[in-house]
This record gives sequence, structure tokens and C-alpha cells, in this order.
Amino acid sequence: MNQMAPPPKIEIIPPSAPFSEAQRSWLNGFFAGLLSDGPAPLSAEQGAAVLQGPAGDGDDGEAPWHDQTIPIVDRMKLAEGRPLQRRMMAAMAQQDCGQCGYNCHDYSEAIAGKSEARLNLCVPGGKETARMLKALHEELEKAPAAPASPKAAPVAAAPATATEPGRSRDNPIAATFLSRRLLNKAGSEKETWHIDFDLSGCGLDYVVGDSFGIFARNDLGHVDQIIALLGASHITEVRGKTLREVLTTDVSLAPAPDSLFELFSYLTGGAQREKARALAQGEDPDGDAATLDVMATLQKFSNVRPHPEAFVEALEPLQPRLYSISSSHNATPGKLSLTVDCVRYVIGKRKRLGLASTFLAERIQPGDQVKIYVQKAHGFALPQDPKTPIIMIGPGTGIAPFRAFLLDRKATGAPGKNWLFFGHQRSECDFFYADELNAMKTSGLLTRLSLAWSRDGDKKFYVQDRMREVGRELWTWLAEGANLYICGDAKRMAKDVERALVDIVAQFGARSTDEAISFVADLKKKGRFQQDVY
Repeated sequence: MNQMAPPPKIEIIPPSAPFSEAQRSWLNGFFAGLLSDGPAPLSAEQGAAVLQGPAGDGDDGEAPWHDQTIPIVDRMKLAEGRPLQRRMMAAMAQQDCGQCGYNCHDYSEAIAGKSEARLNLCVPGGKETARMLKALHEELEKAPAAPASPKAAPVAAAPATATEPGRSRDNPIAATFLSRRLLNKAGSEKETWHIDFDLSGCGLDYVVGDSFGIFARNDLGHVDQIIALLGASHITEVRGKTLREVLTTDVSLAPAPDSLFELFSYLTGGAQREKARALAQGEDPDGDAATLDVMATLQKFSNVRPHPEAFVEALEPLQPRLYSISSSHNATPGKLSLTVDCVRYVIGKRKRLGLASTFLAERIQPGDQVKIYVQKAHGFALPQDPKTPIIMIGPGTGIAPFRAFLLDRKATGAPGKNWLFFGHQRSECDFFYADELNAMKTSGLLTRLSLAWSRDGDKKFYVQDRMREVGRELWTWLAEGANLYICGDAKRMAKDVERALVDIVAQFGARSTDEAISFVADLKKKGRFQQDVY
């Protein structure tokens, strides 16, 4: 029996383009998929033109730097020669998480259009994003005014709903903390909490897939240690409040901002001044820059005692934190749940605490009010047709939105099939919501439940390994029109899952690797493959 020759590999992206071999291969596959129904493939020159966009625009609609796994240096290389707003976009964390109040594209457009002056809103991008945006903003200020692109959407304004109380980070509302319960059992290496809020008092609702923004407060013990290092009184008045109040609720005590190093460089001299200047420029003179939060900076420059008002002015505003919602308003109106990993670690001899996670795990008490808002999801939602099957892949706290999806489908009577992949370290102590999920499986709501435990055996076994084991069935679901969702770690898990998905499509869909890559890209384009990653 004669074997058919594989289809010729379409080379759309020229070898001279500023992409790695893997990125060039991905883009070739993507464009090949887009062009598969067309009369003829593009030439390399035409492909480069597609990336560049219309003459004079310099934009590339697919933004090849929009990948959380690419380091910022490489993202900036991919964006070289692009319009300023595209380079600003490349500087961001590429998670479209909404913590800035935008997605990455709209945040960059808002800065470039001068409707947004804040350059430090990208929480996951952190200091390196803020530095890059500052440099690009300086370039923007020096550049002559240019006419807006005819394609550009108005940067103006946020949707009308964003102006309603509780619908944006700029207009939060108070909600009541109800309770928390530990999801891990004895023997776990993790500390994960189920958190409940009462929204009935504020009248706020939400849709599954949305996220919940929380304005946490800094730990009082941490605040008092900083006040002691300043040699100040906690009742010193700053911004119309006491110093203690300002440090608790208004400013970030996490990674020290460049402005704090600049302040210290003005207040000291000699080698200390040079170190402070170097740190303010993003250098690392002593190899400890990555560990310098506000307290560690005060300890490092222990001979510097800035005035409390100047000190506070040098700090960044305290940013809200976003969590995937793990409940359904249709199932439990007026109540909202989260699934939160508590972050605790040690640097040197000092314990460090995750701001919002430890606030929820121990510092807030039932009945307390906290400022919150609902962040509408960007392209992460249940399918419009309730009969559409869904495949959900969410290890660890990535299960949160999928618990919400399942509860919502149960409450609304959606007839579509549901398949959940969940994984963690140990089945005995890390199987979150085990009773709920098993009951859903018994009732038929959860059609399939595929589990993966990385520490139960001699060899680590993850959700992507389980996917490969059941690849034929997974492909059948996709071929029948299922939507696929991923929630969890962006840099490792999400990429490993996508790679497994490509392999499954290639093996069971009888496609070449390039064709499988194109197929997965087409799923994303059609909204059938959605991600909530962080």
C-alpha cells in the first residue's frame, strides 16, 4: 500500500524575521491554517506583510509576543520596530488578567493615548514591566503628536458597567467576609482555603468566569516593624491619616520601587549612595535586588532615616489582587466563593507573606467588611449553547472557575457533557472538593473526572500526562464540538497542557504537527479554547 506524501510545509514567515525557530514554526502553522481554504498560500514576503499589517500601520494583529512564557527581554525584541503602543503591550505580563482594569492591549492603548497616566498597574508584570513602561512613556513624551490610526478603537472610556459601584478597581464596594475552611488534609505541603463572601448587602452579582478583586490590608506586625526601622511614631500624621493607617491600607510593602532607592540615594553618600543609585537603575550591585522588599531595603540602608512623609511618597499604591471565582450566582445568589493558595516563604531568616492570601487566611474575621469589585472576564466563559460539551483542565487552585462552571450548569439545567481534569500533589490530602465532585459524577452532571497526582508514585504524573492517556476520547470530544478550558499556572502548566493537546490532535486527528498547531490556534480563534492563567 502506497503511503501518501505529507503535505508541503508552507513557509510564510521568512527566516530573517525576529522569531525563534519554535515561534516561526508556530506562526507558519497558524497562517497555514488560516489559509488552508484559500486559493493559494502566501509567499514569505506576503507573510511578512501580514505580520506587519497595513502600510503605515506597523501593527501585527496576532501579537507574537503575547505569550506569558516569553521573558520580557525577548518579548521586547519581537516588538522591535512596532508602534509604541505595541511595544508597551509587549512590556506587560501577557496574562490579560484584568488586574490593571484592562486587558494588555487596551492598557497599552490607554497609556499611548494618554488617557491613563498610571504606569504601575500591571501587578503580575511587577517592577520590570513598570520600568519598561516608564522608559517607553518617556519616548512617548518626546515624540511629536501623531494622528491616530484609522483602525484604532477609541481609547476613551470604560464600559458603562465599570462606573457602577463594585464593577471596577477604581470604584470598589464593601462586602462582608463570611468564613473560610481549609481544603487540605493532614500531610499536605500546601495551605489552600475555601473562602466565602456575602454579597447580599451590596447587591453585587457576577457571571461564572469573572474574577473577584480584593483590596487586602498589610499585616499590622509587618507595618509596626517598618515604623520602628524608620524611628518614627505610628501616630505621625501623613496624608490626613496616621502613619500606621497609611502603611496598612494605602501603600505596597512588597518589592521596593525604584523611587524608594532614589530617595535613599539623596539621603546618603559614598558607597551607599552608589548602591542606591544602581538599584534605582535596575542594577544589582550586591546580588540581592530580587529580595529587597520595603523592609529589607530599610535594613540594607539602616543608617538612612527618611521622613515618614517622604518615605510614604516614595512607595507604590497598594494594588488589589484578583482571584478566579469558584461559585455560581445562579446556584447561590448573594454568596461568592474563592479557592486560595496561602503564600508563605522564607528569605534569609525572615518570613515573607503573600499579601491577599494571608489576609484571607488569617487576618480578616467573619463579619468584617472589605473593599471588593467584580472584574468581568476577557474571553473566559461558558459556551452560549448549553448543549455544548466542555473539557476543563484545572490543577490545584485552577479548579476554582470549573467548580463555578459545574455549579452553574447544574443550577441552569444545561444538558451539555462535562469533563474535568484535576491534579495536585497527593490524593489523600490534596483532593479539593472531593465529596462535591464525586457526588456530581454519581448524579451524571460530571460526565468524566480524570485525576492526576504528582507525588503519589515514584514518577511525577501531571494533568497533561493524564490527557495523553485518554487522548483518543479527548479528541472525540473536540471533534464533536467541545470547548476546552485551562486555568492555572501560565509559565509551566498551561504550556505543557497545550503541547499535550497539539500531540493529541496530531496523533488521533491524523494531522502533521504543523496542522495540529494550526488546529489548536483555530480553536482559540473561534473561542473554543479559552484560558484563565496567572
